[in-house]
Amino acid sequence: MKKKVLIVGGVAGGATAAARLRRLDEHAEIIIFERGDYISFANCGLPYFIGDVITDKEKLTLQSPESFKSRLNVDVRIRSEVTKINRGKKTVEVKETNGKVYEESYDYLILSPGAEPLVPPIEGAKTEAVFTLRNIPDTYRIKNYVMQNNPKSAVVVGAGYIGIEMAENLHLLGLDVSIVELSDHVIQPLDFDMAAEVHKHIQSKGAALYLNRGVTGLNSHNGTYEVKLSEGKSIYADMVILAVGVRPESKIAKDAGLELGVRDCIVTDNHMRTSDPFIYAVGDAVEVVDVITGNKVFVPLASPANRQGRIAADNIAGRNSTYGGTLGTAILKAFDMTVATTGCNEKGLKAAGIDYEKSFTFSASHASYYPGATYMTIKLLFGKNSGKVLGAQIIGYKGVDKRIDVIATAIKAGMTVSDLTNLELSYAPPFGSAKDPVNMAGYVASNIINGDMKIFHWHDVKNLNPEKVTILDVRTGIEFSNGSITGAVNIPVDNLRERISELDSKKPVYVFCQIGLRGYLASRILMRNGFDNVYNLSGGYRLLKTVTTPLKPFQGFGKKTPGT
Repeated sequence: MKKKVLIVGGVAGGATAAARLRRLDEHAEIIIFERGDYISFANCGLPYFIGDVITDKEKLTLQSPESFKSRLNVDVRIRSEVTKINRGKKTVEVKETNGKVYEESYDYLILSPGAEPLVPPIEGAKTEAVFTLRNIPDTYRIKNYVMQNNPKSAVVVGAGYIGIEMAENLHLLGLDVSIVELSDHVIQPLDFDMAAEVHKHIQSKGAALYLNRGVTGLNSHNGTYEVKLSEGKSIYADMVILAVGVRPESKIAKDAGLELGVRDCIVTDNHMRTSDPFIYAVGDAVEVVDVITGNKVFVPLASPANRQGRIAADNIAGRNSTYGGTLGTAILKAFDMTVATTGCNEKGLKAAGIDYEKSFTFSASHASYYPGATYMTIKLLFGKNSGKVLGAQIIGYKGVDKRIDVIATAIKAGMTVSDLTNLELSYAPPFGSAKDPVNMAGYVASNIINGDMKIFHWHDVKNLNPEKVTILDVRTGIEFSNGSITGAVNIPVDNLRERISELDSKKPVYVFCQIGLRGYLASRILMRNGFDNVYNLSGGYRLLKTVTTPLKPFQGFGKKTPGT
């Protein structure tokens, strides 16, 4: 029997579902409704078109209604908004931009409405030079405003993925950029200790960063916006980007009586089927299961949306296919730094009551003796007893992408930190090291799990009492003189064996070096010479200084008040 399938929304999830369904069923009648002018566009590339990194606007559109029709025999109806679902009759109500309203019947319905940008309920949030970014028309509005008005400065409100990407691309165009974030750190999937490195990088690029501040109002004065902050002085700029987050566009599902879950996301089973057996939902509007915690979460990412679209199509075509949950693997270009995450962060693990440990390693992107190596910080989160890999955060430059993908694969496979040590990864000096950064992260975490190394963390340092414990700096004398932990004793690791008698073996020893390696070697020397309580600082003094050194106060770009 010929099926009739309607798809609401023609971007990642909807377009993928249509293409997959056609490959499985040559005779199904497939109709996509998209209220805008574009389908299957590269929404993740939009900030880079604004910043002139992508210069050909045609490259943003992956498919057109005409190409979908000619290649896939899919009827794409743009400028057509589905406003109502009549579940009893199995019809939808469609409103075209010319005012025409009609009904269309279905055998199966796939909802892929996506998520819409949040606009905070503040004064001036919907005025001329205040923008959000979701689709191609939004992109053109921002691009045209920049070209026609030649703004000199911008404020980006929100430091998530879109906020950071917009800040970078406006900075590339030569604008003075300020970023305002309500939280104490940028990019919420990161933990604060990893975000601290991103904060300093953003500042080093000349962008202003205001953390722990909300925006309370936007006032326009002769083309200049006063951005009022919850704390401190106002910021003045020529344009404002609102990137405070998104919410699922699930109203049509709610009005139809479909079950909604966390943050009003559409609830589906693992076949992507909603509470109505003839209606499926995919993409940013649906609730998903966190692979690590098993909790229901809202994770608006393109890769899961594409997989969900494929799975919905499989099941409509009669092929059993299931969605195995979301890891939240993501990567971001933050100016010229790369930031990547997968699995759970500390906040998520604590909320789920999962007993975990963490380790920090600092490794070269490829063999350090080969020119051009850069360094990456890897934070690995793992089960305290099981050693099961639970999450990772990586910050660096070259090679971050392939390492986060390896760890994401390891998590999906249920691997432990010991398994990471046994991965056979490609090596040649221009590309990697004989001990890959992933292997190294596994070695360090395995040492913690099997008791070869006890650790303490940067946040434990403030509780150390030099009168009760020995704080041992095993770096060189020059490094020690440039700054150390208060109360620390300096014995370089290469001199430790001959000077070990200077230490009291009955006192706990807290060892540290710059990144953790020399500290580990020193801790092994001490443990093999009768010292029972030896702890190595995970991530070393470098991480400690990065996290605990306050950001430099921003001095301003020069425009302090309207008209100056």
